[in-house]
Amino acid sequence: MSGEVDGNAVGRVASDAEIARAVDVLRRGGVVAIPTDTVYGLAAALDQPLAIERMFSIKGRSGTKAIPVLISDIDAFERLTDDLSPSARRLAAQHWPGALTIVVQASDSVPEAVRRDGSTVGVRMPDNPDALAIIAAAGGALAVTSANRSGGVEARSAEEVRMKLGNRVDFVVDGGQTSAAKPSTVVDSTSDPIRVLRPGLVESWQLAETLRDNAE
Repeated sequence: MSGEVDGNAVGRVASDAEIARAVDVLRRGGVVAIPTDTVYGLAAALDQPLAIERMFSIKGRSGTKAIPVLISDIDAFERLTDDLSPSARRLAAQHWPGALTIVVQASDSVPEAVRRDGSTVGVRMPDNPDALAIIAAAGGALAVTSANRSGGVEARSAEEVRMKLGNRVDFVVDGGQTSAAKPSTVVDSTSDPIRVLRPGLVESWQLAETLRDNAE
């Protein structure tokens, strides 16, 4: 099957067999590279701390930085935090699925391997049907970080993942080329007002407009 780009979303490319294999590898504690609407990411199941630790090794990255969590539905968002602010709900309703990562207070369901001694977690629902299918089948939430060596350029295709990371990844899902080279925008919803921690595809004016419109 071939994918068609529609805005930031990429149509289904990966086969059902690939998705099923990816989920099986994740459940058995493996690390899988998956496509998203921004760049390819390394994914591990939340209940597999050794797999999460392996992602740091694969990337050659310090083990002190927290890892974002990608989700397949709003219910998973509710499970990952005990304090979901009205502003965070507004941003999620307007910009998900999409390229916006929302940092919230983490609930006890977020493992230490993801939080890295912190009290927050960054959460996003990607606008990519392959990613959503894999995440949903794997329980609704996965720890995901960009599929590249630390400090390097992010991968936008399965071929680039293989070139950058070789055989260090247990399985690579070929979802075609991603439609965006920029990463997601990251916002901290635990501060008042909400702060942009990393600029990305969703512009600051769009965030301000969402919060303003919902406050009126």
